[in-house]
Amino acid sequence: MSKKDVRLTLVKAQTDIHVSLPLAEGGISAGFPSPAENFIERRIDLNRDLVKDPESTFFAWVDGQSMKDDGINDGDLLVIRKTPVPDNGDICVCFLNGEFTLKRVKKEQDKLWLLPSNEKYRPIEVHPDDELTVWGKVLASINLFVKLW
Repeated sequence: MSKKDVRLTLVKAQTDIHVSLPLAEGGISAGFPSPAENFIERRIDLNRDLVKDPESTFFAWVDGQSMKDDGINDGDLLVIRKTPVPDNGDICVCFLNGEFTLKRVKKEQDKLWLLPSNEKYRPIEVHPDDELTVWGKVLASINLFVKLW
């Protein structure tokens, strides 16, 4: 893996705090303005809605662009559920030969691949002598766009 690959900062899910925020269910217009307060019908709690199993859920900050074509970008926050055996095609946090990486897992006959979703990065073939641990499957990617005025 190159130093340009995705790097992750892992954080355990803290689910003992609940914050219920208004949810504009009708959506927010990206064109002409609409009175959003007319559409606020329920509240959302990200712990309740994103963390179904607190003991097996953790978060990770993304540092890198190898998964950008799957909509996972530098600075995004991932919600990850521990799963040692991923399904074919899952996007997973993997620990390969002493380094974390975020890739799509592809099982192909007698081969296992870790696939980036950015053509600037090469697929990684996992060989029998490689040390691979799948830490978990990505459940959600949250783009935390922040603009300082």
